[in-house]
Amino acid sequence: MKNIRHIIWDWNGTLFNDVELCLEIINEVLARRKINPLSFEEYRKIFTFPVQLYYEKAGLDFNKHPFDVLGREWMEEYERRKKECSLHEGASDALKIISQKGISQSILSAYSQQTLEEIVGYFGIREYFTHMMGLDHIYATSKIENGKRLIRMLGNGEDETLFIGDTVHDFEVAKEIGAECILVAGGHQDKGKLESCNVPVFGTLKDIPFHELLK
Repeated sequence: MKNIRHIIWDWNGTLFNDVELCLEIINEVLARRKINPLSFEEYRKIFTFPVQLYYEKAGLDFNKHPFDVLGREWMEEYERRKKECSLHEGASDALKIISQKGISQSILSAYSQQTLEEIVGYFGIREYFTHMMGLDHIYATSKIENGKRLIRMLGNGEDETLFIGDTVHDFEVAKEIGAECILVAGGHQDKGKLESCNVPVFGTLKDIPFHELLK
């Protein structure tokens, strides 16, 4: 990865440690509908994008409970409680190391644009990112189209961009936009699912040897 000029970060689950909160909230949504809760392990096995598919795997029937209602219910609680969460351990150090190497960085997220900008600003790390790109709605659909937009804005050639995320969808986005990919297993999907992508998978951000990788 000697030619990397730019790093694209996923936000939720990669830089932002919100997995336990997300699990708590979906279990509250399930409990209100008398559906069995998910364990931490079950959640990380069924979580996927678009999240509508993961809601179905959790046992929610959209004929009884419309997805737009469920999604709004979930997001309202998430927005109320999101500041209970913190950055992943090692996130600030990673951003600093990369910046010191003269490599620019951005965020590509399934989070809505306005709330993405708000929470990144709250943690005081906005200075590290040349671009922050979220969705224009709250329903966490695909990031591929925004990823294509971002890569055009960056103007990077092949193998000059690295995408770091915590889900198979992040790998799919990286593949679509021609970026290298690293996945981190401390987020929303378990290590087994991530290893199926055949890219480097690290347990935590602290495990990624940025000094060696980005020479």
